[in-house]
Amino acid sequence: MTVPIRVLVCDDQALIRTGFATIIDAQADLEVVGECGDGRAAVDLAHRLNPDIVVMDVRMPVLDGIEATRLLAGAGVAHPVKVLVVTTFNLDEYVYQALRAGASGFLLKDAPPAQLLHGIRTVAAGAALLAPEVTRQLVGRYAARIRPTEGTPGDIALTPRELEVLRHIADGLSNSEIAATLVISQETVKTYVSRILTKLDLRDRVQAVVYAYRRGLVT
Repeated sequence: MTVPIRVLVCDDQALIRTGFATIIDAQADLEVVGECGDGRAAVDLAHRLNPDIVVMDVRMPVLDGIEATRLLAGAGVAHPVKVLVVTTFNLDEYVYQALRAGASGFLLKDAPPAQLLHGIRTVAAGAALLAPEVTRQLVGRYAARIRPTEGTPGDIALTPRELEVLRHIADGLSNSEIAATLVISQETVKTYVSRILTKLDLRDRVQAVVYAYRRGLVT
């Protein structure tokens, strides 16, 4: 049998926690290993239980979900945990803050259960949940904040083709669109994307977009 994806659910509303846990535990490939109602408890439980993914609310007591995400998945964390932020607040600022803190995905609580399950599986598999065009629009809107120079394109340890693929990722192109643009197969694109993430020590495409903006690869 396949080992189930281990999920920690963090939300300050008990009814929502119970609802999420019920939906998740009903799936053969998912398992809720813990629940909590504030960000500090989420950080403590994640360190103790070592879940594959944390489903995190934004507004919570003691420690909010953004800061908890930063402590679990932010820059410099030795053993980052994948975080899927789920909130009632559909504000660009929350999305931006969550992604900058290290979250790999963002969902609204009113999304249907199927979307929640898809989001958990997608993030657990190492992919970003946001569609490429959404990522491009979001990060582009806050590009001025994340564009402080951190070197030049010449300092980046990528081949010219990998740099080209990275720019296309930052422009919001999907793998199929990159393949069509560069006249290569989608499998080749996937290989390039994997190499880029590995070389730059990035977790997913969201981080790749932010990286590209920081290094001035896109405008």
